[in-house]
Amino acid sequence: QLQLEESGGGFVQPGGSLRLSCAVSGFNLADYVIGWFRQAPGKEREGVSCISRSGGTTTYADSVKGRFTISRDNDKNLVYLQMNSLKPEDTAVYYCARRRFWGNSWSDTSLYDEWGQGTQVTVSA
Repeated sequence: QLQLEESGGGFVQPGGSLRLSCAVSGFNLADYVIGWFRQAPGKEREGVSCISRSGGTTTYADSVKGRFTISRDNDKNLVYLQMNSLKPEDTAVYYCARRRFWGNSWSDTSLYDEWGQGTQVTVSA
């Protein structure tokens, strides 16, 4: 059964850190680009980061650049999002999703064909 499952979300104070994981099953992770997205209440889903199939190329939204790091372990069927220096505006449900090929429009949600259910991240004092 094809599945992407996020974990690692939670409640953290501003300046804190969390590491999200995206565990995949039912397909070969190495064949897919993986993106992380987030959606805050009342807002559209936005791209956070994306990683190429080999892990050799990554990209980030300007809002998280320098604070978040995406990585992957294809042998373990896992993709990670390390989030440091968290801010209240990072509060959202975080999703991982897959797409077949790398492209310029990495944050276009319509280009991703499978999604996880999401994990809540709350940053608050």
